[in-house]
Amino acid sequence: MNQISAQKQIIINEFLQQPLIARMATADVNGQPHVVPVWFGWDGSTLWISSYSNTRKVCELEKNPKISVVIDVANDNGDNKGVIFEGAVELIREPRAFLRAKFVWIYTRYLGSDGVLAEEPQSWIEDPHNLLIKLTPEKVIGLYL
Repeated sequence: MNQISAQKQIIINEFLQQPLIARMATADVNGQPHVVPVWFGWDGSTLWISSYSNTRKVCELEKNPKISVVIDVANDNGDNKGVIFEGAVELIREPRAFLRAKFVWIYTRYLGSDGVLAEEPQSWIEDPHNLLIKLTPEKVIGLYL
């Protein structure tokens, strides 16, 4: 990860604890960008995203693992904030117990501790095609933080 100050890292970590929507950009072999909204978890050094093996984004990542991700908020008063991550990802398919724990963590951020117990996302958690996109960013840009 690029060099950022310890104070900026704390601000970024606090910002990313909110259940915000990230937008993840991949590119196909011809360079055509593909941007999708995703749920995520940030552990202070790694961004974790769940996805399915048959999605366009995962198919593109299997050929080109480089992505950009932006997580931001825009307020009416001009108090805009955001973080951009760039780097190459790993696709994590095993072990299933590790995947389940990460899925529960990510989904609980958005659905709450009761919501994560519903039929969906429980079916997502157990789906064998669900995997993790792991980004340990090579570059981090804090916007207006």
